[in-house]
Amino acid sequence: MSNPIMFQFFHWYTPDDGNLWNHCKEQAAWLAKLGITHIWLPPAYKSARGTWEPGYAVYDLFDLGEFDQQNTVRTRHGDKQQYLDCIKALHEQQIQVIADIVLNHKHGGDETEKMGAREVNTANRQEMSDEVVEIEAHTKFYFPGRKGQYSNYVWDKESFTGVSEMFDGQEKIFLIQHNMGDNWDQMLDDEMGNFDYLMGADIDYRNPFVRDEVKKWGKWYVETTNIDGFRLDAVKHINYRFFQEWLHYLKDTFQKDFFCIAEYWSNKTEAIINYCNALGKQSLMYDVPLHFNFYEAAQKKNDFDLRSIFDNTITKELPECSFTFVDNHDSQPGQSLESYVDYWFQPLAYALILLRVKGFPCVFYPHLYGASYEIDREGQKMPIEIVPVPALDKMILVRQLLAVGEEYDYFDHPNTVGWVRKGTDEQEFSGCAVILSNGSDGNKVMELGNRFAHKDFIDITGNRTEKLTTDEHGKAEFHVNAATVSVWILEEGAALIQQYLNK
Repeated sequence: MSNPIMFQFFHWYTPDDGNLWNHCKEQAAWLAKLGITHIWLPPAYKSARGTWEPGYAVYDLFDLGEFDQQNTVRTRHGDKQQYLDCIKALHEQQIQVIADIVLNHKHGGDETEKMGAREVNTANRQEMSDEVVEIEAHTKFYFPGRKGQYSNYVWDKESFTGVSEMFDGQEKIFLIQHNMGDNWDQMLDDEMGNFDYLMGADIDYRNPFVRDEVKKWGKWYVETTNIDGFRLDAVKHINYRFFQEWLHYLKDTFQKDFFCIAEYWSNKTEAIINYCNALGKQSLMYDVPLHFNFYEAAQKKNDFDLRSIFDNTITKELPECSFTFVDNHDSQPGQSLESYVDYWFQPLAYALILLRVKGFPCVFYPHLYGASYEIDREGQKMPIEIVPVPALDKMILVRQLLAVGEEYDYFDHPNTVGWVRKGTDEQEFSGCAVILSNGSDGNKVMELGNRFAHKDFIDITGNRTEKLTTDEHGKAEFHVNAATVSVWILEEGAALIQQYLNK
């Protein structure tokens, strides 16, 4: 597929009904028809919070909804067999499956242990008490429900760098003093002094037994599930050397390259690129700075200069490693990293990631299917209703069928920008002209080339209802309504897209 596209098949508040794997299996054929080439599935292993959260509070990596642990057999999303059936259904539709891999921390230890530790300043983890105190922390994991099946490794205090525990009536962060070292692992970035510690019991990859166990798990996971790649969670908090070693091990073991995306949540483009380079560019990187540009543009409305939308982004500075998105489970309303792009700007943002050459785009589940849930806001219950993004399914199809060929930009006005894709002879009816406005109604003269001479174009979004006809050079004045996007395609191309939607 010349235009690959990822679909994130979950959000943070996906219902706790154990039905997500079945739901994804049922939707596989439809998503393939739209042009989805990769599906990102949420963490599939047992959470320390049972089915209450979507899997990022990792308890047992080897329990995919198979054992009675944390008061449940299934995970939030279903059981092991349903997960495997879902992956099989996606593969039958030629869709690659990307597994969410959370290797930074563990929660819900089976027993506590006593240990020496130093209290850490939560705002600067390089600042810590000189005094070593004895604490009792949940750092022993032996998974009694699994009884040693798949692995009999016991995680203990030597497996972790630090913990968060109640001490003197307050929750505090402690650096564990043990044989592996008496300080944090080294990070590339100096955020928070040292951001090795994020939450729970922080895994210490300086311990060779830990590295061996996680490599063993990776081999087991690939053999068990037949997944195609990984979404690496929270890499900002993990030394890149571990992922270098882990990815090389899997590549050598299976004699294949695994598709890989790394989440480094930061608005510092240089820091993200440094991590990518340290990994030897084995992974795409989330273009978090572009997401924040979308967020800022939505907030500022026509005070934002659209010509600068790609400034300070991975897409601009390292496009071959850019993984683009509008929103995800971390930025959606109710989350600690909430930075949700306002509804009015979402269609513009999707046009910018779906219909251009650079970047590997990802579509967020609620933006296609919608979502309803409730959050706590300042002690009050607040209902959240996310409605599907207008014409998103059509833009995905335009990406699959028509958005190919040479790209030419018309980023020449602060509030109205556009570009054309000139299509190819190989893809029938291909080519498009896209125009965005974050202010009043706009227009722009754009040229697609002689092969589009005297052709009729319509706006597939439905925002504009007139028909435009190009001149002998494939040039026309393309229009857009205030604060919207218009995607102009050949009339025959629109008929093709409608055929796909009607099937």
